[in-house]
Amino acid sequence: MNRRKFFRNGSLFTLGTALFNPFESTAKVLSPDIINTNKKAKNIIFLVSDGMSSGTLNMADLYLNRKMGRSSNWMQLYKDQKVSRALMDTASASSIVTDSSAGSSSWGGGVRVKNGVLNIGPNGEKHMPIWQKFKKAGKLAGCVTTVPITHATPAGFCVNNDSRNAMEDIAKDYLQLGFDVMMGGGHKYFNADTRKDKSDMYAAYRKKGYQVARTRGEMMAAVNDKPLLGVFADDALPYSIDRANDKALTNTTPTLAEMAQKAINHMKGHKNGFVLQIEAGKVDWGAHANDIAAVLYDQVAFDDAVKVAIDFAEQDKETLVIITTDHGNANPGVIYGKDADKNFDSIQKYTHTNEWILNEIKPTSTVAQVREIVEAGNGAAISEVNAKSILGFYTGLQKDEGLYNYKKLPFKLFADMQKNTNSVGWISMDHSADYVELAMYGPGSELLKPFVKNTDLHYLMLQAAEVENKF
Repeated sequence: MNRRKFFRNGSLFTLGTALFNPFESTAKVLSPDIINTNKKAKNIIFLVSDGMSSGTLNMADLYLNRKMGRSSNWMQLYKDQKVSRALMDTASASSIVTDSSAGSSSWGGGVRVKNGVLNIGPNGEKHMPIWQKFKKAGKLAGCVTTVPITHATPAGFCVNNDSRNAMEDIAKDYLQLGFDVMMGGGHKYFNADTRKDKSDMYAAYRKKGYQVARTRGEMMAAVNDKPLLGVFADDALPYSIDRANDKALTNTTPTLAEMAQKAINHMKGHKNGFVLQIEAGKVDWGAHANDIAAVLYDQVAFDDAVKVAIDFAEQDKETLVIITTDHGNANPGVIYGKDADKNFDSIQKYTHTNEWILNEIKPTSTVAQVREIVEAGNGAAISEVNAKSILGFYTGLQKDEGLYNYKKLPFKLFADMQKNTNSVGWISMDHSADYVELAMYGPGSELLKPFVKNTDLHYLMLQAAEVENKF
């Protein structure tokens, strides 16, 4: 392919060739001759910390600095000036505040769609998702996530559907489209006993030549010459901190970094390269619950996956790594106060999420038992008054809301209580319209401008890999 002609015809070229180094104050105008010398991306790894507000990125770095004496892998890339960096506008076609399906579809289809749908336009037009385009170009393609593999973010790179909630249909679509590595949760969308149509999707995948892994050990043992489906939980995978403090979960459930490493190893030998999406989906779920242990420790687990991707790309030299989020959520942050340092450091003593703590409490629990459960999860007890207030939600005296809060647990009340001892505040329990962090490493990263729309990434990936947008 004539690379100069490719970039002249590409959508990013038509936006202008003034590309900026985020670490310098002046623009660099890249001529077609200079662009022509850039190496194409054989592989693309796209990392998404779903629902990651900038405060979440900041707190993970603070936590690692104060506990481990090091920066997060993501922030270290900034400090070492190894990446191109930008802010990204995350709006959807229906709102300045996107949901995950529209957010992922902006990258997947290159067009903003309404919240709730996957790569479907207002008149029913279908925009081909980018992983399908790369499959047609001869690359292997896969996704790994800590939520159901049929959930909005992986689905936005892969399928078209009028509803993000059609996860049983999405499980079938993945099989028909023949993606090469798909791993996460979502057993209930593959299991004949829980699917509405009673189809045994595991049997269907095996019939088509897939290996099916249901445990960490089975994933590790999977061979590289057959496609791989990994499903490790009925719904989402457990939060990282809960997994780390439960031996059974540690033995059976892979981390995001382990899934990422397995997926890379599985696809890296392919002559035409591969594309891989890696999603920390439960960062978003934790933010919806104002659950600091869930958000912080899953963000750190995502950061481990960042290292896996960067380590591979540094050695490989032909891999574009993209690190970002689809939107902010709840905008957590450490709040000023004389005890802010000590309070924030108290999170290091946490052994479980608020989800685990609040599920351990029952309507029959006593005030003393509630205090014991909280102390077991947070390393410190709460007052009798606070324990009685929490119990009110279990006896029907009070109610709580929040997305993914199926049992109506008192997440907001408990987070407000914790704020006095961990100095973490939240502005809401839902998505925000913030411009978000975006970093790129490797061939193609020179195309990144300091400020982009989410849809721009679709075309940047195609151009970085020299895959023409003709499908």
